[in-house]
Amino acid sequence: MGISTVVPEEHRADAELLWNYHDMGHELRPCDVGVGLGSHDLGVADHVVELYGGGWFPLVVFTGANAPTTVERFPRGEAVHYREHAIGRGVPDAAIVVEPKATNTAENIEFTRQALADREVESLLLVSKPYQQRRAFATAKKIWPEVDIVCSSQRTPLDDYVRAIGDADRVIDMLVGDTQRITLYAERGFAIPQDVPAEVEAAYRRLLAAGYTRRLVQD
Repeated sequence: MGISTVVPEEHRADAELLWNYHDMGHELRPCDVGVGLGSHDLGVADHVVELYGGGWFPLVVFTGANAPTTVERFPRGEAVHYREHAIGRGVPDAAIVVEPKATNTAENIEFTRQALADREVESLLLVSKPYQQRRAFATAKKIWPEVDIVCSSQRTPLDDYVRAIGDADRVIDMLVGDTQRITLYAERGFAIPQDVPAEVEAAYRRLLAAGYTRRLVQD
């Protein structure tokens, strides 16, 4: 059976519950720095370009090395490819800082803080994949609690995002994996706790039972 770009109807309601849960719903406000969190999704870099062009921040940090899901697409590293993409879309090279070593979200934040150590930073606009917003926020508030954090992603409906990625199962796996990480990473001290409503927990459990387990953290 081939890869499907359509969310299965029997799992649509649960997938959309998780999709909406991970959107922090923050209103944009001007920040000192925009931070593009590296991933397989070039839409993150596109959104950084749009926000920079809108004047929401004067400085960009792209952060990320590689993960198993990105090394083939971005062989020189996520941040390096994001930078090249942003320059190609008109962001000045002088406005971009590249942090090329981070391999997880905690390192994204910590290494970004180190890269900006000589600057006065009071606020960050974190740009991520849509379903990474809540985890990015919780991680950033744990690691860099003194700065104001605003989260943003491309405003994409779930179905459109699945079509862009080209694999519905992969997206649902990632939604389930990020939902697990909200609780697990707080328990392990990697992030601040986040409320998980009962309906979100129930949707997560149903999708687990349906076999969407490939992006779980294994003990």
